Amino acid sequence: MANKGKKYLEAVQLIDRTKAYSATEAVELAKKTSFVKFDATVEVAFRLGVDPKKADQQIRGAVVLPNGTGKTQRVLVFAKGEKAKEAEVAGADYVGDAEYINKIQQGWFEFDVIVATPDMMGEVGKLGRVLGPKGLMPNPKTGTVTFDVTKAVNEIKAGKVEYRVDKTGIIHAPIGKVSFEDSKLVENFATIYDTLMKVKPAAAKGTYMKNVSVTTTMGPGVKVDPSSFVVKK
Repeated sequence: MANKGKKYLEAVQLIDRTKAYSATEAVELAKKTSFVKFDATVEVAFRLGVDPKKADQQIRGAVVLPNGTGKTQRVLVFAKGEKAKEAEVAGADYVGDAEYINKIQQGWFEFDVIVATPDMMGEVGKLGRVLGPKGLMPNPKTGTVTFDVTKAVNEIKAGKVEYRVDKTGIIHAPIGKVSFEDSKLVENFATIYDTLMKVKPAAAKGTYMKNVSVTTTMGPGVKVDPSSFVVKK
């Protein structure tokens, strides 16, 4: 642990804590300060001026990142008949109904995202207590409860990420890997930023985008100046 601590402290010294960097500079710094031996995930965090306790200020949705996340998502689709065939053709990793519900009840979790057709939600709902705490429950707001299973599977495989404001008003989302080109990470970052600006709740008062930062797995956070995302017209 001491070794990791030393590397972390060395990484921290490369960052000016008093400064908010442009998105491009921040991504560059985050990559430079990643000291782990694997291809770390680059993650962004947005602290928003919302009250998540209020229903009209709960922000949740999904966005397809133009450059993907660098991670292949394993997709489980709950569907029957023609929709099940459609899901298989679209490239879903697992497709079925009762058998997979039983497997999950017995502790099977070899998947990352669940898509369900609306007619299956009565059955899938039985898994609420198991899937809910893990954030795996399909939801119409994130496009994972739908009859258009082809679109849902394609988007997830292309790099769709879900976002949801937590109890403290923060949204965390991955934007790729350290091995990505800076420009691709910045483009993914800007896509999430733009999406969050568009879904700003009317009830949110004061400063909406309070704090933005970028970090890598186990690496230090780098503060980002939100105005660096504004495209000059």
